[in-house]
Amino acid sequence: MTRRPGFLVYGLLAAFVIGSAAPFYWSFLLGSHTAQVAAQGVPPLLPGGHFLDNASRVIDTVPFWKAVGNSVLVASVCATSTVIFGTLAGYAFAKLRFRGRSLLLAGVVATMAVPTQLGVVPLFILMSELGWTGTTWSIIVPTLVTAFGVFFMRQYLVDAVPDELIEAARMDGCSQIRVVWHVVGPAARPAAAILWLFTFMATWTDFFWPFIALPADNPTVQVALNQLQSGFFKDYSLVLTGATLATVPLLILFVLTGRQLVAGIMQGAVKG
Repeated sequence: MTRRPGFLVYGLLAAFVIGSAAPFYWSFLLGSHTAQVAAQGVPPLLPGGHFLDNASRVIDTVPFWKAVGNSVLVASVCATSTVIFGTLAGYAFAKLRFRGRSLLLAGVVATMAVPTQLGVVPLFILMSELGWTGTTWSIIVPTLVTAFGVFFMRQYLVDAVPDELIEAARMDGCSQIRVVWHVVGPAARPAAAILWLFTFMATWTDFFWPFIALPADNPTVQVALNQLQSGFFKDYSLVLTGATLATVPLLILFVLTGRQLVAGIMQGAVKG
């Protein structure tokens, strides 16, 4: 008989859930009170009735909906392109034999150790010469493919796609593109779903490069949130209301894709 989890397991899971939800609840709690209550210190543990008023102030203070649209566009395009290019490059490194493969893979992995800040100045100069500064192109193009995405898909495809299956497809007359589309693509779906979700979340929460490349009237969500605290007096109820609103799309995404994400992880864990 399968042993059911005990009280300790459920207690640890409950503590983990509470600890994970606490920052979001704290942001919502402060956002539901006035600036005076938020500035006094620890607010009441129950929400107030000013969240909608503070949300309206956020929308009036910064171009919030434009920032949300920019973030959705940038995160969706970057996540999709990272999955596509990561799968193609990961398949090449995992299953194709060519000279210099190991050296190229080592170079890709080595780029993950380079701090992002080191490339900001030349990247900004390049975007200026292309005329893309101030536009979302300057955010999208540099992150169309990532070294992590290539390495992640390569590590997954090494074991997920047997060499015999690729050889059988080639013997049936499949070209390299058809092998990728009909054999590698379906096998890579679990890892691709995880990579897409993580890349979307990382792009959505990215602040450093968008803050440098985008102007105040064409921001992403994180840059817009920074504008809420740019004054001498910081209205924490306003700032945390904006943070709560910026988190809601990610929560909706996890709710809509959570079942597929778990199913993909379980499918990827099955061997044989």
